[in-house]
Amino acid sequence: MYRYIAFAALCIAAMPAHAGELGAMKAESIDLAGFLGVVYYTPEVDGYRVVTTIAQGEAGLPVRFVATLTENQKVALSVPGKLGESDQIVEISRVGGKLVVSPHPIDGIVVSSPKLVAD
Repeated sequence: MYRYIAFAALCIAAMPAHAGELGAMKAESIDLAGFLGVVYYTPEVDGYRVVTTIAQGEAGLPVRFVATLTENQKVALSVPGKLGESDQIVEISRVGGKLVVSPHPIDGIVVSSPKLVAD
């Protein structure tokens, strides 16, 4: 129960999602097709420790992704789109000593239905 309260408090305190620079220990909200969450980082000796926590809607079980990024590295989180729609992605990259969070659809990837073969 306390995990959900802490997760909700972190979501409320976070800034809205947009492409932009993220400061150390400053959370940013993300929305991946109904998966809501936050991203923050802490500087470590071997790189930026990036922590992303998401949950499906407000009642979903939270899932945490942790990655350590060095200069010019990136990581992406994606959620498959519905039939005929593009996937949704949030890309987190470290460039010029800054962490950038950039939500955008994956270009060119569309879920489609298989064609039925008539006999």
